Order: sequence, then C-alpha cells, then structure tokens
Amino acid sequence: MKSRILTGLAAFFVLLLLLVPDDFAALSPWAILVIPLEALVGVAVVVFLPARARTVVGIVAGVLLGAITILKLLDLGFGVTLARQFDPLSDWSLFRAASEWVSESFGKTGAVVAVIVAILLAIAVPVLATLSILRLSRVVAVRRSLALRVVAVLGVAWVVLALLGVHILPGVPIAGRSTAAAAYGHAAQLREDIVDLAAYDREEQTDAYRDVPSAQLLQGLRGKDVIFAFVESYGRDAVNYPETAALLKSRSSALAAAGFQAQSGWLTSSTIGGGSWLAHSTFQSGLWIDSQRRYGRFTEGSRYTLTTAFSKAGWRTVAVMPANRRDWPEGRVYGFDKEYDDRTLGYKGQGYAFSSIPDQFTLHSFQRTELARPLPSRQPVMAEIDLLSSHAPWDPVPPMMDWDTLGDGSTYPGNGGRGGNPGEIDNESATKVRDNYRRTVEYSVDSLVSYMEKYGTDNTVLVMLGDHQPSPIITGPDPNRDVPITVIAKDPKVLPRISSWGWSPGLAPAAEGPVWRMDTFRDRFLGAFAAP
Repeated sequence: MKSRILTGLAAFFVLLLLLVPDDFAALSPWAILVIPLEALVGVAVVVFLPARARTVVGIVAGVLLGAITILKLLDLGFGVTLARQFDPLSDWSLFRAASEWVSESFGKTGAVVAVIVAILLAIAVPVLATLSILRLSRVVAVRRSLALRVVAVLGVAWVVLALLGVHILPGVPIAGRSTAAAAYGHAAQLREDIVDLAAYDREEQTDAYRDVPSAQLLQGLRGKDVIFAFVESYGRDAVNYPETAALLKSRSSALAAAGFQAQSGWLTSSTIGGGSWLAHSTFQSGLWIDSQRRYGRFTEGSRYTLTTAFSKAGWRTVAVMPANRRDWPEGRVYGFDKEYDDRTLGYKGQGYAFSSIPDQFTLHSFQRTELARPLPSRQPVMAEIDLLSSHAPWDPVPPMMDWDTLGDGSTYPGNGGRGGNPGEIDNESATKVRDNYRRTVEYSVDSLVSYMEKYGTDNTVLVMLGDHQPSPIITGPDPNRDVPITVIAKDPKVLPRISSWGWSPGLAPAAEGPVWRMDTFRDRFLGAFAAP
C-alpha cells in the first residue's frame, strides 16, 4: 500500500512539473486534463531500455525536467513583474536587485526567507524529479505490456486532439508539450541573444553627435539649469486615471499662473514593470537597450550620452540616485561629475517602502547642495534625478511637506518603520493596489511641479518623464510601453525650439499625440537646441 502511494505521488509530481506553464495566463486547474507529449515519449523510451541505461536516462531526464521547470517558474515570475520571458544569458544579475527590493520593501527577514526558499526550491525540484522518474521507470519496466498499451491509446488521442486543435482554455491545448516548448524557446533565445549582441555593436558605432564641436552643442540652453527627472513607473496607464488627469490639468494651470510653459508627448520605453536602468541608458545613449546583455555592453563601452554632451558644452553634470546604496562603477559610462545616492542625500527620516527617501526630499537635497547659489555665480547644472516614491509596493504614500521645514527629513511623520507593511498590501484588493499606485505617481508629479513653483526661475528647464509602465499587476496583460514626457520652462525662448515636435500644451500628452521610441529622444533633443 505504501509503495503504491509513493508511486502515485511520484506520478503526480512528474505530471505537475510537465504541466506547469511558462505563461501566467495559462495557469488553470483544468490543465490537469492535458496529455503531455513528453510523458508518452519518456515511457515509450524507458520500456525498451536495459536496467543500467534506464537508470542513467532517468537521472538525466530528472535533472533536465527539474531545470526546465525552474526556468518555467522564472518565466512566470518575469511575466508577472516585467511582462517578458526570463533570459538565462543575462538575467541572473537581477536576483541581487530583487533581493534588495524585498529587503527594502518588506524587511531583511523577508529577504532572507525569500533567498532560502529560492535556494531550497532550486535544489529540491531537480532532486525530487530525478527520484520520481527513477521510481516510475522501475514500475514501467515491470509492467511493460500495460505501459505500452496506455502509451498507444494516449498517443493516438494526442495526435487526434493536436490535429483538431482542441483547447481547454485559450493557449492551453489538450495535446500538450509545454516542457519541450519551453526548452526549445530558451535554446532559441540563446541563439537570438548572440545575434543581438553583434547587432548592438554595429548600432553603437553609429553616432551623429560624437564629433560635434562643443560650441555648436546645446546653444538654446546656455546658462540654464537643465533637470531630467525620471518618475518611477509613470506610464500611459497612470495618465488614464481620471484623478491623475484632473491633477495634471490643475497643476498645468498652476504652472501657467506662475509663468511657466509646458509641452508633453509620449515615448515608448525599452522596458516595462521594472529594469529602470534600461530606460535610463536608452534615453541617455540614443541606443535601444532592452535587456541586461545590452546594458552590460553599454556600461563596458564609451557611448556619447546626453550627460557627455552637456559636460562637453560646459555644464556641471550631476546624478541623483536615491536607489543606490553602494558604489556604482558602471555609472562611469555616463560621465557625471558628481553622484548623490542614499548615503549622501542626508535623509534622516523614516523610510517609505522601497523608495526609502521621499521624492520631495530628494529634490530638496539636490536644490540645497547644487543650486543654492544663483546663476551666473556658478556653472549651470545638468542633472538626472531618479524619483522613487512611485516604486512598488506603492505604500505608504509620503505626504507633501512645507519646503522650508524639510530640514534633514526628521520632520516626516512616522509610518511604522523603514518600509511598508506587506500584510496590508497582500490583503488588499487589486483595486486598492492600483489606487495606491495612482496616489504615489500623483505625489511624485506634484513634488516636481511644486519644486518648479518654489525654486524654478527663467533659467530652469525641467524634463519630466516616466521610465516605464508599471507591472502587469497594475496594467493587466499585454500593456503598451508608452510613458509621458514633459518639458517645462519659464523662458519663452525655450519651448519654441520644440514646436515642430507636435506635442500638447500642459502636463498631459494628448492620447493620440506623437509617440517616439525612447532611443530617438537624444538626437531630437540635441538637434532642437543645437546652434543654427
């Protein structure tokens, strides 16, 4: 009896591994009705093997099945968070970032538990798969005749169902082969990665601005502080919320009353759900950087970036990156004169989820350290500022404070410690999570507009944009990658430079307005503000 139970459990476990999909949309309890082709082929092979060969094949099959299952689980996770497949050639480096996100959002204990569970899972799945297959292969060898009859019947059924295209659910055929398809897909992906790196190398060699003399660069912005502010996860879906649309309209009016002009359009980001550094590098370099492999190639090179152009033309260049909590050696490719991070922004208050430092304080610290002295008593500054309050898990939302009372941040009200409460997030409905996302985006945008009202002058130009759309948890399946971008200035000579772009007045781009790929912005911007 015990032996039969163990055999049944082994069969169920192997079937479960074979049926696990690599697409979240295909997850369904009805998947148990799928006939996996790999199981039929495996039984047919094992039936005719001698004992020693059967053991060797069983071990190899178990290890492969376990490894492919882990890849499918990674595909599921990447699909939910980043709306793409896991890339085994370059995505391993993301696990460190994922661990840091868990630690900052849910505490170090949660991060340690997550790492331990991941390691145990990576070991247990191949080991249990191997032991299960070895047990089943022994049973099949003893009952060879029955096994062949079952394989023959199910094999005919599989062929008929495959020819008829019968599906349990959309994307879930009864004649299944998800494990083989996943293995083939990743093998094909590796080949594509190699080809893609060669394509990237060719693209990097083409640069219209590398050799432009400094006197011809950015003439239309001479003597101005230029701020490129990335708002985390600020995408088209955020603009579509009625509440956010109302805020953008209201803040557009407030800016106009203060003498500022604004024009807005759309960019298509190179990433979605995460991987902000891919968007930042795409925006800065004029290259399409949509993967870790391309990003790695970029940081190893010497690409001419927006920062390089400003530095060459006489600006002091600054990076404000509150997400960085350690040295950032790969940042050398951008050419910043100074970098500020979590350790140097001077924040002494409590953390707010992953962002840790509220966006308003990030801007306050930048103003205090770089722009306290007025122009022209100092160099004009070009800054990239990354704002993180709208980063998942989108709770708690920092309050807007009086700029004059921010100090070192210790005046921020307590929120229960460094980060949000994961229990509150987990138990909330999807609607509540989306509402939290909306409110954090509105806070980030409001911080920037309030900053311009407080500190902006005739010599301040702000380029505000999203880095990428949020994860499919917010957008739903198959979202587009569009993010809003806005240029704000008080000097009436600035915005006419971009009048040919066809952008909309105000902070909200028209729904049907122009959409450019993010990698095209560098050259368009440098062209618009170059010497005639």
